[in-house]
Amino acid sequence: MTDLDTLEGDLLGQVGSASDEASLDAVRVAALGKKGSISELLKTLGGMTPEERKERGPLINGLRDRVQGAIATRREALAEAALEARLSAERIDITLPVRDAPESRGRIHPISQVMDEITAIFADMGFSVAEGPDIETDDYNFTALNFPPGHPAREMHDTFFLAPDHNGQRKVLRTHTSPVQIRTMRSQEPPIRVICPGRTYRHDSDQTHTPMFHQVEGLVIDKTATIANLKWVLEEFCRTFFEVDAVKMRFRPSFFPFTEPSAEVDIQCSRKGGEIRFGEGTDWLEILGCGMVHPNVLRNCGYDPDFVQGFAFGMGIDRIAMLKYGTPDLRPFFEADVRWLEHYGFRPLDIPSLVAGLTS
Repeated sequence: MTDLDTLEGDLLGQVGSASDEASLDAVRVAALGKKGSISELLKTLGGMTPEERKERGPLINGLRDRVQGAIATRREALAEAALEARLSAERIDITLPVRDAPESRGRIHPISQVMDEITAIFADMGFSVAEGPDIETDDYNFTALNFPPGHPAREMHDTFFLAPDHNGQRKVLRTHTSPVQIRTMRSQEPPIRVICPGRTYRHDSDQTHTPMFHQVEGLVIDKTATIANLKWVLEEFCRTFFEVDAVKMRFRPSFFPFTEPSAEVDIQCSRKGGEIRFGEGTDWLEILGCGMVHPNVLRNCGYDPDFVQGFAFGMGIDRIAMLKYGTPDLRPFFEADVRWLEHYGFRPLDIPSLVAGLTS
């Protein structure tokens, strides 16, 4: 066996045993690279006599061609094997159920859902939505609402006060959304019919209270608004929100600095079996506060109480969400627990509508 036969057998063996493209390329460089074994043989042709070149040239070139062909064939085989391995590893089982799309997996927080429900109900009664800042001045949060100096609500134990500004005045995190009513009355002329949903803040934390919570307040100002109108609005809201045919309500005298007369409103309910059901039973549950807007509040907003009057009401959004959807504790509303949200949340495309239903 000649040296060329030995070299060819050795190179073809290396090509056949190459397990991947990297090792195959190493064999190619060792044989056909600039300083490869076959390349060195080709360089010797220039120093041969014509007779020797005529004899050795075809043998060396044939060796080069056969090794190149073997390398190309082996490269195709390795590429095909790699593709088969990848297809096997990335195989998709088409018998598996289709995964839910993001719009199906996502959930709307119950507070956001209830805010939308409230907005839909009051919009049907002609109310618009008014909003205001979370940080308020003492005037908007207390003084304009007829809170006298020394009122307990002004004390540190109930209100979050901010550091004094350059004028020595201390702003507060609003303790109710009533400042939005003041801002609305000071910027518009009657008639006014608005609801004011939003976040509020107080020093309080237990099973039914959190330092940050949500309220919605309503305000109607015109020349003829009466308690009878107020009663109808509240009855219609409760009937629609709790999705019952009828509700019974009772108004108990109470006191709020910004309304006169003022009342706490109870709604008839049943507590049988540990569940609260509205529109039936013999029990009562306090649900909101309301009253006729105090003349001093009207004056503070530039209105003449001899010519205009109105009513206002307010309720906790978190609380009525708990009552409607059976959540026993207020705190999970703010804990960002995905498991809780998956249970109590709402599909994002289920938009509340008085036509299709609030909780369709």
